[in-house]
Amino acid sequence: MINFNFHQHTLFSDGKEEPEKYIEEALKLKFKAMGFSEHSPLPFETPFSLKQDNITRYVNEIEKLKKKYSGQIAVYRALELDYIPGLSEDFEHWKDACKTDYSIGGVHLVKPGNTDALWFTDGPDRNVYDSGIESFFDNDIRKAVTTYYHQLNRMIETQIFDVVAHVDKIKMHNQDRFFKEDEKWYRNLVSETLTLIKEKQLIAEINTRGIYKKRSEKLFPDDETLRQVVKMKIPVIISSDAHKPGEINLFFDYAVKRLIESGGKSIWFFNGRTWEERAL
Repeated sequence: MINFNFHQHTLFSDGKEEPEKYIEEALKLKFKAMGFSEHSPLPFETPFSLKQDNITRYVNEIEKLKKKYSGQIAVYRALELDYIPGLSEDFEHWKDACKTDYSIGGVHLVKPGNTDALWFTDGPDRNVYDSGIESFFDNDIRKAVTTYYHQLNRMIETQIFDVVAHVDKIKMHNQDRFFKEDEKWYRNLVSETLTLIKEKQLIAEINTRGIYKKRSEKLFPDDETLRQVVKMKIPVIISSDAHKPGEINLFFDYAVKRLIESGGKSIWFFNGRTWEERAL
């Protein structure tokens, strides 16, 4: 049983409860560790980012909970840092401001070329995904997906962080409508990104949120991409990307099953200083 989760969101970003509620739930589940990873601030208003005015309160609140629950559960403060070329701050800026224990990097807003537009690839409404392909990429799905992976690659090459969030989440709203995951151009893009993750010695996240929110029938990543991650010996963590306390361990058993079926034998754990491998 996995008794830790290092990717979750509270009221400080787009989660639904105060951090302590998550800890209370984690203790019921006999968790040994958990980390809060609010979405990093962005230089424009969003419904999901940590607001700059709340940074000090975030830092102080998690510090208070670390002390309160010391000896019962290890509590960590992190960020899920959004990368948008030319717009987002360097990751080090927000890591320092929030005094993070570790960091997660991800792409949710794709910047099409030298434009001011942003394509939101996440969220519950796939119409936003579809309209972005039409408006920003002239209905060229290959161009759209390539832009996503190239932005992800640029993040990996230029920023310092620990974990790559939901590497292939670009497939979530696709649902086999615009492209198939076995198409050669798509496999080449995935391989390029995984090679960079391996070179930079980063951890790849196996994210269960798409399944329990019924937005995807697969994990991020799953199938051939997960098998490739395992074959390349890229370290992995399993995360639920929880936005409510009741989501902190959803589909963990299924993720472990899929990882083992893909040849995986271990997951990684943050011990407060560094990441360590743990056998399944």
